[in-house]
Amino acid sequence: MSREAWILLVLAGVVALATLVGAVLLAIRVVRTRRLLGALGVGGKVAFYGALIYAILPVDLLPDPIYLDDMGVLAGALFYLGRLAAKHRAAQRGLADPPPRPPMPNRPHRPVS
Repeated sequence: MSREAWILLVLAGVVALATLVGAVLLAIRVVRTRRLLGALGVGGKVAFYGALIYAILPVDLLPDPIYLDDMGVLAGALFYLGRLAAKHRAAQRGLADPPPRPPMPNRPHRPVS
């Protein structure tokens, strides 16, 4: 094998290992949010279990050495569960919705009609 082929092989191995580590870390974060599932309702449970099942099953959109689709599904589930958790915390504090963000100082503010 030529030197360039070895470099490409090592580089592909490093990228595959990095994406595998990223997918495992995202899966760990999803599992840690499991304690909130009782309060987040059916949508939270579907997002949680659906993301874990998709990451574990061998049927994927991309072949298994490429974990980008698994990472995308896990990250999407984390984003969705985080928003549900924020709404749940706001409701527990007595707020119907989280407080609106203040307008940016350098941006003109238009009222919504």
